[in-house]
Order: sequence, then structure tokens, then C-alpha cells
Amino acid sequence: MFPGANADRGNADYAVVGAPLDRSASFRPGARFGPERMRQFARGFEDYDHHTDAHFSALGVHDAGDVRAWDDADAYLSFLTGELRDAAADAVPLLLGGEHTVSVAGVRATDPNIFVCCDAHLDLRESYDDNPLSHATVTHHALDTAERAIMLGARAGCEAEWERAANADVTVVPPADVPDWSPDFEGEAYLSVDVDALDPAHAPGTGTPEPFGLAPRTLQRVVRDLAPRCVGFDVVEVTDRDDGQAATLGAKLLREFVFAHADG
Repeated sequence: MFPGANADRGNADYAVVGAPLDRSASFRPGARFGPERMRQFARGFEDYDHHTDAHFSALGVHDAGDVRAWDDADAYLSFLTGELRDAAADAVPLLLGGEHTVSVAGVRATDPNIFVCCDAHLDLRESYDDNPLSHATVTHHALDTAERAIMLGARAGCEAEWERAANADVTVVPPADVPDWSPDFEGEAYLSVDVDALDPAHAPGTGTPEPFGLAPRTLQRVVRDLAPRCVGFDVVEVTDRDDGQAATLGAKLLREFVFAHADG
């Protein structure tokens, strides 16, 4: 159980759901361990948040456990969408990945106007390695549901992705500009945090690390600023390839989201 997520499901305002899908890793696998590692490394956190004068354990968070993954990603995402849609009926879903592909289910389940993604990569490919449900296709699929995608910290993509990103429905905010960025949209958002948005010096335990990324404090501000406007949230691409740095940051960002969302 995620520490402090002790609310009964029927009384919960937030529902943690683990999605340990680890099928399409193109560099380093290990995202299947992300949900449990984030739970593990959250154990040392204080329950109290002085910014909001609130206790995490009092905010109605329920941990629904993991939705076991299997090889058929299409079928898994459909099933996961149903689980998250059930959660979203009366609670805000908090998805712990797993590879970034699981965010497609989060977006489908919550039907936001805006997909906001903190990520090193554009993920605008229609397929990767002949796989249309690769972790490199997430933003492409999110735009089937959301009207607009905002990519915070993106710094890598193929030529075709950068051409696609020039369209009016995509906004790319490079890492150097994220500290000064503020939301300029109307409507509800879904916030996805791929930990590779962070510089690998801070979060080396991820599948496709990319240098020159965001600092943790910048990502903390983004999550806190956006949380009150969000209908769903996820942290993805945490692996077991470090000493817990990525998992600790991922778990802390989930808590930051809950504190700010509840306070907003």
C-alpha cells in the first residue's frame, strides 16, 4: 500500500492504481517495478505537509493495488481504462506506471480537454519498431481524446515528431523555459509525469534517460500549479536501475499533486 493511502474505497477522493506494464521498452526495461518501488520509497516521508497544513493520510487516498499486466497491450489498456473509469466516477485516479503507454488508459478514462505531459521525449510517433502502442506513441494517442497537448521539458524526438509538434494542437516548452511557464489554458487537464523529464543526474532510474532536463524543484512547482485543474495524474517510467532516486521523486510528486489538488 502507498503510505498514507488508507481510505476505504467507498469514501475515497483519490485512488492509487498501479499499472506495471513493461512491454515496449526500447532501451532499458524495468518499469514493471515502478509502482512497488514508489510505494517502497514513500515510506520515509512525513505525513504532514506544511505548505497546505494537511496530513496525507487525512485526504481520502485509497490504494487499489496493481492491475496485473499481460503481453497484449491493446487488451490491457482497454481493461485498465475500465478500471480507471470506475475510479474516476467518484475519485481522482492516480496512476503509477509502468511504461508510459499506460497513460493512454488514464487519458481515455478521464476525457480531459488538455493533456499536459512532463517528458524528455515528444512521443508523437504513430508507431515505433512497428508497434503502434509503444511508449514512444503516447502523445499521439492522447490527442485522439484531448484537444491539445502541452509538452513540458521535451528535448528529444525524430524529425517527423518535431514537424508534428509544430501544429497548433501541440505546445512544446523546452527545459530552459519550464521554470517560467504558467498554465494558459481553459478546461480540465490530465497531467502525466514521465520521470525522464528530469535530468538523469536526479532520476537515473528510468528507461530512456536524456541529459539536460528539468530540476526536481521545477517539476514540483509544475505539479503543484496544475493539480487543482486536473482530473487525473500519473507518474511513469520509474525503473529499478538506481538506488531509489527516481522512485523517491515519483512518489513525492504524487503526494505533491494530492496536497495541492485537495487544497485547491
